Amino acid sequence: MSDPKPPTSEGSCKPPALSFGTFILSLAQSALAEIQQARGDAAREHLEMARGSIDVLELLECKTRGNLTEEEAELLTALLYEVRMAWLSARRSQNP
Repeated sequence: MSDPKPPTSEGSCKPPALSFGTFILSLAQSALAEIQQARGDAAREHLEMARGSIDVLELLECKTRGNLTEEEAELLTALLYEVRMAWLSARRSQNP
């Protein structure tokens, strides 16, 4: 990851270069981290946080359909499958 860029003369910052793949991997990792923490009294909150990340991935899938490279589309599909299955498994273990 690159260092943040200093403000331009207009006062706005130029965002660091970030690939779509890195962005969706970050979202999926956040969801999986929340799912792993979904135990005990705080399980519901962690699963809700994970669901939020999954919702963002689903939104990206819908809004970028037809505009991604084949690799990006395959990565997004695979990540969504993985986090959905992990979320369902965690949810089922909370509600036996």
